[in-house]
Amino acid sequence: VYQYSALLSSLTVRDNVGLPLEETTDKSQDEIDTIVDAKLELVGMKDSRNLMPSELSGGMRKRVSLARALVLEPELILFDEPVAGLDPVMSSVIDELIITLSEKAKVTSIIVTHEMDSAFRIATRMAMLYQGKIIEEGKPETLKQSKNPVVSQFLSGSTEGPILDEINHADTA
Repeated sequence: VYQYSALLSSLTVRDNVGLPLEETTDKSQDEIDTIVDAKLELVGMKDSRNLMPSELSGGMRKRVSLARALVLEPELILFDEPVAGLDPVMSSVIDELIITLSEKAKVTSIIVTHEMDSAFRIATRMAMLYQGKIIEEGKPETLKQSKNPVVSQFLSGSTEGPILDEINHADTA
């Protein structure tokens, strides 16, 4: 699921969500409509099926994008910054939706995010990448209690520590 939803502006919500089915299956239009309606209902957007993307708020676009990702019944969904650009309330709505989908649709989610509140709300396992390597992984509590100074600095948002020290050192070298 893309950071900015990647909806096609010339297609309705229904057509955006149904597109993967139309392109990759031999399902009839009635079958596609039934699946699209079910996925839109799952993300709380069934009444918006005839709207155009330009008529949707940021949170609505994210939910439509998620419905589109679900129509092919994936076992795994990759999210790129799923709450980027959303206010705190809508961020929580999207987080709760991801959690609900994990439970109801039995979908595993891999989420790339810098939004730590969101990450800790959703995750059952986490990994932190730094300089292209996983430097810490485990349950959220493991990361919160990490003794790794890079992890601690990142989670606290501190300007003091090895992350900025390396950046400042590179600038003077």
